[in-house]
Amino acid sequence: METGGNLMDWLYILMPIAGVKIFWPGLIILGIGVGIIGGFFGMGGAWMVTPGLNILGFPMAFAIGTDIAHMAGKSLISTMRHGKFGNVDYKLGMIMLVGTIIGFEVGAQMVMWLERIGSVEKVVRLLYLVLLAFIAWMVFNDVAKKRKKDREALAAGREVDPLSTGVEWHKTFHKIKIPPMIHLNVAGIYCSAWLPIGVSFLTGWLAGILGIGGGLIRMPALIYILGCPTHVAVGTDLFEVMISGLYGAATYTFKGRTELVAAIIMLVGASIGAQVGTVATKYIKGYGIRIAFGIAVIGCALSIVLKLLPQYTNMNKALSDNLSTVLVLGVVTALSTYIFVKMLQGAKAEVAAKKAGLAKQPA
Repeated sequence: METGGNLMDWLYILMPIAGVKIFWPGLIILGIGVGIIGGFFGMGGAWMVTPGLNILGFPMAFAIGTDIAHMAGKSLISTMRHGKFGNVDYKLGMIMLVGTIIGFEVGAQMVMWLERIGSVEKVVRLLYLVLLAFIAWMVFNDVAKKRKKDREALAAGREVDPLSTGVEWHKTFHKIKIPPMIHLNVAGIYCSAWLPIGVSFLTGWLAGILGIGGGLIRMPALIYILGCPTHVAVGTDLFEVMISGLYGAATYTFKGRTELVAAIIMLVGASIGAQVGTVATKYIKGYGIRIAFGIAVIGCALSIVLKLLPQYTNMNKALSDNLSTVLVLGVVTALSTYIFVKMLQGAKAEVAAKKAGLAKQPA
């Protein structure tokens, strides 16, 4: 048995700061997959990476800090791609920056306090579960309402509005007229400046606690509370993730909770994946993005439930850890494969349409 163990040793790398041995191919799979998913959904993908790193063996505070460092670099690459497609509302991003940074620091200080009293693992996991359950409900409730509207329109003999949405909370929030009022031209929104500032503080605070770029919360918030079109929410959110991620990486590194070796390994995979995910948004629009997002959230929540089970049941801890790892890496792999295939199909159809157009042109 010793030989088998030694043969497998090369698959594990020692993380010098955290002092733990990690399965490095898992880091690369997480990096590439989350790069694709992050570029596609317009978020750092950290909502998958923090639990993923924790499941691979990182203590929770290190999982948070490492994830933020890797996310900052990857979001920079994705933002540049989205900027070329005109998907980034820079004015909205800059307004949200203030709330994000203040909220982030409040959240990071809370993590340090939870670590001191020895409750960080349990509190962060449970908070994650509540958040993931709420977001999954919100996304699928939105999709169900949208489909009902479309069916009613067809039954009444009306044309289906491709821009209609199921959940329209933003219409209520837009009635808040506290000055100063602002025009956001790229997103096509006129609202109180306090609305994006409030959203950014809340998402920044959750980002600081959960070690996520806030994209998991900010992307739905931009769509459902501010009323951004999905593709603009994706691009603007990535811009915000990039800025808050750079700030977060600095603050967590200063606190000694960042494992740069792991961040660099993941960033290599993520920089490739981010290019694929960003280009895929050109071919998969609106509700296709939202449904895929909802499925990913459910998969991530289930992996955390598996990780928590041994604390409350007689389930074997090693078995639950392995199942949890397989599920997280499986969700990341399946979703990134789906996005990659859809991108190839879209690109193929685009090339075929261009060729057909050229063939029709007179010589």
